[in-house]
Amino acid sequence: MGKNGETIKKDIEIPGADALVVRVVSSVDKKLEVKPRFLEIFQEENYPTEFPYKSKVVLLFQKIEGVEVCLFGMYVQEFGSECQFPNQRRVYLSYLDSVKYFRPEVKAVTGEALRTFVYHEILIGYLEYCKKRGFTSCYIWACPPLKGEDYILYCHPEIQKTPKSDKLREWYLAMLRKASKENVVVDLTNLYDHFFVSTGECRAKVTAARLPYFDGDYWPGAAEDLIYQLRQEEDGRKQNKKGTTKKTITKRALKASGQSDLSGNASKDLLLMHKLGETISPMKEDFIMVHLQHACTSCCILMVSGNRWVCNQCKNFHICDRCYEAELKREERERHPINHREKHTLYPVEITDVPSDTKDKDDILESEFFDTRQAFLSLCQGNHYQYDTLRRAKHSSMMVLYHLHNPTAPAFVTTCNICYLDIETGQGWRCEVCPEYDVCNACYQKDGGIDHPHKLTNHPSMVDRDAQNTEAREVRVVQLRKMLDLLVHASQCRSAHCQYPNCRKVKGLFRHGMHCKTRASGGCVLCKKMWYLLQLHARACKESECHVPRCRDLKEHLRRLQQQSDSRRRAAVMEMMRQRAAEVANNAG
Repeated sequence: MGKNGETIKKDIEIPGADALVVRVVSSVDKKLEVKPRFLEIFQEENYPTEFPYKSKVVLLFQKIEGVEVCLFGMYVQEFGSECQFPNQRRVYLSYLDSVKYFRPEVKAVTGEALRTFVYHEILIGYLEYCKKRGFTSCYIWACPPLKGEDYILYCHPEIQKTPKSDKLREWYLAMLRKASKENVVVDLTNLYDHFFVSTGECRAKVTAARLPYFDGDYWPGAAEDLIYQLRQEEDGRKQNKKGTTKKTITKRALKASGQSDLSGNASKDLLLMHKLGETISPMKEDFIMVHLQHACTSCCILMVSGNRWVCNQCKNFHICDRCYEAELKREERERHPINHREKHTLYPVEITDVPSDTKDKDDILESEFFDTRQAFLSLCQGNHYQYDTLRRAKHSSMMVLYHLHNPTAPAFVTTCNICYLDIETGQGWRCEVCPEYDVCNACYQKDGGIDHPHKLTNHPSMVDRDAQNTEAREVRVVQLRKMLDLLVHASQCRSAHCQYPNCRKVKGLFRHGMHCKTRASGGCVLCKKMWYLLQLHARACKESECHVPRCRDLKEHLRRLQQQSDSRRRAAVMEMMRQRAAEVANNAG
């Protein structure tokens, strides 16, 4: 992978496409909390309450007419070897976006658009990078953005059409077929066929506990909705006194799933899988499972160590050491191939090319603006960093790079408090006392100056600000980290005479926040300062039982915003499926 300005180098010559740069602009550790209703079903099985992962943001820039323009971006989630099952060693390609300004606009020798060729190469390169690090699979939900919404880059060109789900899916599959030819991908399937259907010699238990659990994915949110509906139905039956819950699952379905009883949570698990399967089945091709390592045919675990036992007569039969030992203990008719007289010999292939640890050697790269997809969109929307014309895309990309290299610079455009127009850098005046009081040059010079009780100082120019940021950036970052550490310390400290520097001051701010009537919304300077620090802390906090005031509330607020976005996305997908089913029914009629 390229990182921070590393130019792409390819063995295949790309005609005319030069000045391409891939940047990893964010790489941070995060934790994904499992949703409560789902967790209740598996609490007895020690299902993880959270999954640690690394969130990364990768952007592609091309220098067009002397300016670097951001053309392509993707957000990925990497669940490493330290993560528990079912997420261990899995990668989720959560969001991908592009704008149609790639130069030159010609076809590659393969017949596809040159931009498609380059984007595919980036994705194949990323999959190969993951494979070499020891990841076993990558999951892709081929879901186009809702009408009027953007995934990463704000405001696309009008000439650029949003692809339908079938076109987007084929775009991904074309890339994955190339990756298969290059031996990066060993198998392609989908979420439904891999986890919901037990066929052939697969002996894996059909259970929701095996489904990989990703942030923003379709099924975890759908599962919460289904569990809620099932509870409502059960409560309704109890209120109507219609007796015990009707067993809607047959013994045949129970046996086929590998379950042994219908009691308690096992029944809820199977019923959830049944309902989820009904929801996912019509659109199963959109949930793409990419195997970077071979999966055991019997238990479906992706193999990373020991031996892979293969059959020379059956093309896609591989089993792990544990399943091979179980195979030897089975009765003759139950051995491979099942229900055939002639049994096949299995040969061991030692697995030597999968690292035992997926640890990332690259540095942590924190960026407030790219922390989440929504954070970056908000930055672009608030500052009108649009990509609907090439001219605007140049400016927006230039400002994105500016914010990347100057993380302490103000994120949003300043507005004049008198005429309400945006103030260009270096063309305004700010009050040293009143928070957020700024005026533009025109209003400042009008009618002999501004009638304001406090002194106004001139905004620094872009050049001055860059010089100031270059000198002060490291100092500010260190100070900010110390302040956040102090925040955590003060929230837990119970000593009235603590010697920790400034501990008592922060405790005083806590007390002020509890009793202040003005609040940050009313313009209280102390509350604004505290609120800013609390928000910074909450974004980075990984502790589930954090003692910092409002941390849990702020994290919950961010979580609710994400859930609302995910719910809209799921609702749009279901509406699309209903329309598709109606069209099929009308055509059949």
